Amino acid sequence: MRHRHTGRQLNRNSSHRTAMFRNMTSSLVEHEIIKTTLVKAKELRSVTEPLITLAKNDSIANRRIAFNRTRNKATVGKLFTELGPRYADRPGGYIRILKCGQRAGDKAPMAYAELVDRPARSSDAFDDDVEMVEEE
Repeated sequence: MRHRHTGRQLNRNSSHRTAMFRNMTSSLVEHEIIKTTLVKAKELRSVTEPLITLAKNDSIANRRIAFNRTRNKATVGKLFTELGPRYADRPGGYIRILKCGQRAGDKAPMAYAELVDRPARSSDAFDDDVEMVEEE
């Protein structure tokens, strides 16, 4: 029976699925935007959002719980130093999923998973690059 089983199987065994979502969570926290399939992005939300909620309260116990779920010290550090304080006033909904067409090889629906309120890439850096090209 399938009672009270939540989440999608994604044609993977449980250890593969766990490792995949740990890696995707680490990538999302590090880069703040990743491109993946739509189904994986929707499942990623259920893994990553509780970690960000946990990071709002910085304590040794919470850091250990986060490390147990991600197995990445850099991810835990960024969660508790940057993302926890950034989303302290937000009650949830930290990840935005934007559809971006289909993959060329198999027409799988693709999506961007990004953190809400992430700092935009500075336009000053872009302007500096444009000026350097114009000078040459």
